[in-house]
Amino acid sequence: MDAVLSTMMIFWVLVFAFYVLVHRGLWIFTDVARGMGLFMLEKALGPGIELVEGRENSAARSWIIQSALWLFFGATLTFEGLWLAHEPSALHSLSAWGYNPTSASLSSAGEYATLYGAVGMAMIGASLHIMPRLLGTELASERNATLVSFLWSLATFVLVIGAHDPSVLGAPVLVIGTTLQTLAFAAILINHLLTLANRTRAIALPAWLIIIGLVSDPLALLANYIAGGFETGVGQWLMVHMIGGTFFFATIAGVVLYTASVATGNALWSRTLVGATLVGSMIAINPLGAIDGSMAVGMLGLSAAELAPSMDERIVASFLMAFALIPVLAFSGNTLVTIRGEDASVENSDSAGIPEINLGAMMLIPLTIGALFIQGDTLSGVAELSGMATTLGKMGIWLILVPLAFGSALALYPAISGRHLASQNRARWAFWLSAGGAAFGLTLTLMSDVIGMSLLSAGVLDPSSLAHDLSVTGSVMFYGAVIGAILHCLNMVSGLFRGTIVAEASATASSIKADSYSLASPTSVRRILAAGAGMDTEVVPVGESDEAGSATKL
Repeated sequence: MDAVLSTMMIFWVLVFAFYVLVHRGLWIFTDVARGMGLFMLEKALGPGIELVEGRENSAARSWIIQSALWLFFGATLTFEGLWLAHEPSALHSLSAWGYNPTSASLSSAGEYATLYGAVGMAMIGASLHIMPRLLGTELASERNATLVSFLWSLATFVLVIGAHDPSVLGAPVLVIGTTLQTLAFAAILINHLLTLANRTRAIALPAWLIIIGLVSDPLALLANYIAGGFETGVGQWLMVHMIGGTFFFATIAGVVLYTASVATGNALWSRTLVGATLVGSMIAINPLGAIDGSMAVGMLGLSAAELAPSMDERIVASFLMAFALIPVLAFSGNTLVTIRGEDASVENSDSAGIPEINLGAMMLIPLTIGALFIQGDTLSGVAELSGMATTLGKMGIWLILVPLAFGSALALYPAISGRHLASQNRARWAFWLSAGGAAFGLTLTLMSDVIGMSLLSAGVLDPSSLAHDLSVTGSVMFYGAVIGAILHCLNMVSGLFRGTIVAEASATASSIKADSYSLASPTSVRRILAAGAGMDTEVVPVGESDEAGSATKL
């Protein structure tokens, strides 16, 4: 049996076993496990747990605010990587301080900062707010989740350093960062599982997406280890795509589907499509991501192996990647239709975060199809499209993951922080700058890559001036994403202190709306809304009679 199919089958068995355990439990060990878990989350930390508060949503607030800070660092590092690609000596003056960055090291550092800092922290922060509400309970430990957010940020910082210099004083920096991140992730996972154990409601489908997406991260590593994939190029490539399709895609899907429904006031368009997203994300191999396993090699301290799949492995991997279009289409369509419900444009036209989610859901399908062709080309051994892989990977991060994860954090910001963003106008400007800068900048960079590939295949060694100009213009336009990240960060941090309190805003908004509206004759919805009615206004039909009137008796 080939390595891809055997690894995936082990993974499917582990996920199904977890699903059964959640439903049936371990009964005799349940109370012991809960007590041990709560002890590990709080009392085992000693005085350190007293450094943070345990108020409701304090953990989610800490995670999403730090995600905004990492969004700025990720955008800055990515911009510098794009710039050094066409001007390698742009930061040469920093060599006087012993810092000699390259385009590759800055791009790698930008990926770590964006994926695990911005996207990961926004995604986990939103899940800490969503899960208790879907399960009808409280988060098991707000204080531990708040404290762990700083450990996760420290781990991300170490990973960024490791991207520049993998070994400092003989110590494997990336492995140290991965170890710190594993400790933080284990605490978050235990927190979610304890919250799940205390549920008072049935587990909703978005909650299933979140919890299985989180659990699938260690299960994917375990499946690869059992199948012996740590030492093979195919196994290292598969680890990257399994974690990308479960931890990132499935978890973000659960967060986004909940947010799209709550932020717009519309019910999810299709529960069947949510189920298809859940099952499909576990069965398929998501094609989005790198064309090699270099990230897994660096973070786990493995020896890099050549990606040389057998014919059977190519067939299975290609089929499972093509199958990934089913959950992608289901998630994208369900999200877009839910957002564009009948009342979304009336009451939530300016909701921060909804445009970002809309952008990410729309870009998901074309970029996934593009990634499918590139991954298939890589597995076949031809590698004619490998020159576009790096830029397409950046597009997947900045046009799919960042808009979906950070858009959800923005939409849930009032519910999490208790205050609205400091400025809705600033949020709109941040969206257009981030979306426009990332879309146009990376598209021009992709065009430059295509020209370079064409010249290389034609045997032309002289560099193209057009490719250089497109690369320069693309990096300049991507600077808009940096400015947008700064505006988002300032807006969220300022909102904690100067944002309108949610309760006050609700009272002010409701004071101009009619509590009831008497409907005496046929009319339009527009006229009812113009009369001061809102979404919660009670429409009271007034009886009419066709009988002729008569004189009133005194």
